[in-house]
Amino acid sequence: MFNEAQLYSPVTRTGDGDVTVHLSDEHPGVRDPEYRARRNAIAALALNYTPGGALPHVAYTEEEQQVWRIVSAELTRKHRRYASAEVLAAAEALALPTDYIPQLDEVSAALAPLSGFRYAPAAGLVPLREFFGSFADRTFHSTQYIRHHSAPLYTPEPDAIHEIIGHANQIASPRFAAVYAEVGAAVGRLSTEDALKFLANVFWFSMEFGVVREGDEIRCYGAGLLSSYGEIEEFRHADLRPLDVGAMGAAVYDITHYQPILYCARSITEIEDVIGGFFATMDDDTPERLRQSSAAGAA
Repeated sequence: MFNEAQLYSPVTRTGDGDVTVHLSDEHPGVRDPEYRARRNAIAALALNYTPGGALPHVAYTEEEQQVWRIVSAELTRKHRRYASAEVLAAAEALALPTDYIPQLDEVSAALAPLSGFRYAPAAGLVPLREFFGSFADRTFHSTQYIRHHSAPLYTPEPDAIHEIIGHANQIASPRFAAVYAEVGAAVGRLSTEDALKFLANVFWFSMEFGVVREGDEIRCYGAGLLSSYGEIEEFRHADLRPLDVGAMGAAVYDITHYQPILYCARSITEIEDVIGGFFATMDDDTPERLRQSSAAGAA
């Protein structure tokens, strides 16, 4: 099942207001005091944000800007070869800058006329119910920090590159944005943790790591693939299976490694019908109904 805490460095704030981002011992920036101070300061900006107020601006360093430029150039080349036509058209309409890191209000302003989505700052982990539920209002919670400069093509956690180059290019598509909105509406109907985790799993194997057939090729549309320099080269070698929300929701997998099993749609329309249709009708009883249906089919 999906364990979102594995993806983020925990963030704490003391009674005195000091904010600390707790990096793992394997994090590329853990032994860089300047980077750790930057992470703390950027997290504090998000924690101090008041919904409805001005989005916080980060004064990115030249080192951070250079990381964005390197990754943007590399991913742009890979998208031309591996990204779905729907994503490529959305990315062209969104026209993210490649020479500097856009602020969240800039991303929001570009997204608004395309799909109505806007960005809000996140210090790190946002609880599942809040993160997915905000999609109903077409709000996406985004981190603002940048991965460590020593490994520009790798990050152990979602950073602004993942949130913007991955997700913003995806939700600039009105068709994909509509699926996100159905996710948010579904969360409003769910009360059990079992159902919420099931929803998160289906989202993981579709909007994060989804692939689609285009002619004789397999292309990616998932934000996790779109923002991964390494995995975007490897997804075609995965065990590609037809869309199956029951299997997707019940899957057990390791989010710290390339996904060995992916679910391949036959078209964007199938993503809308199967994945979007699932989110549009999901309730607390859906996971158990699907499990019983799967068990009956196997008997």
